[in-house]
Amino acid sequence: MDESHPAGASRLGVDTGGTFTDVVASDGRAVKLLSTPDDPARAVAEGITLAGGAAVLTHGTTVATNALLERRGGRVALVTTEGHADVIEIARQVRPSLYDVWADRPPPLVPTELRFELPGRLAASGREVTSLGQVEVPDGTDAIDAIAICLLHADLNPDHERAIGAVFRQSGMDATLSCEVSPEFREFERTVTTVANAYLRRPCRGYLLGLRRLAREVYVVTSAGGLIPLEDAAERPVALLLSGPAGGVLAASAAAVAAGYPDAVTFDMGGTSTDVCLIRDGRPEPASQRVVAGFPIRMPSLDVHTIGAGGGSVARLDPGGALIVGPESAGADPGPVCYGRGGERPTVTDADLVAGRIRADEGLPGLGRLDATAAVMALKSSSLTAEGVIAVVDANMVRAVRRVSVERGVDPRGLALVAFGGAGPLHACALADALGMAAVVVPPRAGVLSAAGIMAAPRQVELVRSWPMPADHAGASRAVGELGARAVSRLGDGALVETFMDCRYAGQSHELTVARVSDFESEHHRRNGFIRAGSPIEVVALRAVSRVESPVWLSDLPRPGNRRGPVKGPSVISEADCSVWVPAGWSAAVDQGGAWILTR
Repeated sequence: MDESHPAGASRLGVDTGGTFTDVVASDGRAVKLLSTPDDPARAVAEGITLAGGAAVLTHGTTVATNALLERRGGRVALVTTEGHADVIEIARQVRPSLYDVWADRPPPLVPTELRFELPGRLAASGREVTSLGQVEVPDGTDAIDAIAICLLHADLNPDHERAIGAVFRQSGMDATLSCEVSPEFREFERTVTTVANAYLRRPCRGYLLGLRRLAREVYVVTSAGGLIPLEDAAERPVALLLSGPAGGVLAASAAAVAAGYPDAVTFDMGGTSTDVCLIRDGRPEPASQRVVAGFPIRMPSLDVHTIGAGGGSVARLDPGGALIVGPESAGADPGPVCYGRGGERPTVTDADLVAGRIRADEGLPGLGRLDATAAVMALKSSSLTAEGVIAVVDANMVRAVRRVSVERGVDPRGLALVAFGGAGPLHACALADALGMAAVVVPPRAGVLSAAGIMAAPRQVELVRSWPMPADHAGASRAVGELGARAVSRLGDGALVETFMDCRYAGQSHELTVARVSDFESEHHRRNGFIRAGSPIEVVALRAVSRVESPVWLSDLPRPGNRRGPVKGPSVISEADCSVWVPAGWSAAVDQGGAWILTR
């Protein structure tokens, strides 16, 4: 798909997914093409060429995520405090699956023989208890790609870590320090995050730095939804594990507000996965930690929940005869059967085509006409029906939406569902029906919305530090103000800043992030349904987010001119970047911002 607009946009947003690579330009031009999993940069370069090039490239990438999922990172060593080499293996008491005795944690990213302990000890206050002494590079580190350095309580006092890091860097080694990546308390999570960053540098650095030739300036969107310079992204790839989905959430939250629904759930269904996120008062829910590939990654992010359900999800019968859809995906190569690229196993897209939700003659962006006959035969030979496949994948996605709404005490009946991605608008009404949601919003350029959100994302800096005096609320307020000033200084003129604190009741093992200590109890009641009146409140971490808004706003983009309503279901609305399914009993109208609003 290549919309006819003048070439030469000043800014491009590029989102690389498992099946499609999407490009949106500041002049309204959009391109959607199949990804090239063997070399993701090839599709990125081709998409940029088709879009006419740009001076500024903003990018969302799955390279870090795929490298961690597929364990294709570098060979990493770990240096830590004496007695703590096995923290990354001891982990937490929590099991991956409560009742599954066969469920295992993922193997650690650092083998036992590459974990090294050094003397030197800090107290829980950050005070030095035992001096570090002479630091030498241990034997056995000559064949590694990177080294992770994570010492006990270095989140409060980084002096020992910096001294060790200097020795390793002077010897020519690629060193990741926890005080530079994740300076927060909780030793297991901080160690895993530091190790993951070192592990991801080799596969990510080459790919990211290779993008420099494609534009004058290149930025990469982080899991928190902000843009950082290319070089910073290459040094801190662990911040990119939810890179693409974060851009979609930003754009979807803006679309929800513009449509009059500040409380919503974003629903991004692509070719490989589905990402959902709760929007409250027009803002995506944040998270200080996410689990990726079984590893707890303690980095600022948007609270996106991901499942393996997409248009390319493979449908099959298990040995007991139950219908299973996903998480395995046909991806871009060979893709669903109807693509005509050699795929043999039926997928969700094949089921949507057979069920009449996609018009075979109009096909999909970048693919042209689809082979409906092949899709019918693939389903039949697998003893499946299109309706069954759709029902199962819808049920999987309903559970994902419940996860970010009902399970957090939020009634979905008061929320809209913002549907985007190549497959989201095909399944949104079924999810909204199952949960009694108020409406479905399909924004303009829904099929490439993540790329649009990346293009319009702000430049952003997130800083965090542990707070060693939990009862000192006044000191925490002063310190978080200083942290905010540091964040602003990183971006310069025009930067805005917000500050937050991680608070909890004394004795609790989890925190809530609030703007002020005085906000904690109301947030605790919203999240948990109760407060503990009179119980001491502790401040355990301070956060600051500084941002400079993008020069391009989503509202600045030319509106697609082909949306005309109302449309009554059952009906298929074919668009340049996606198809919208309006079921029987639903109707679709276009609002003043150009979004389809689907209601019963």
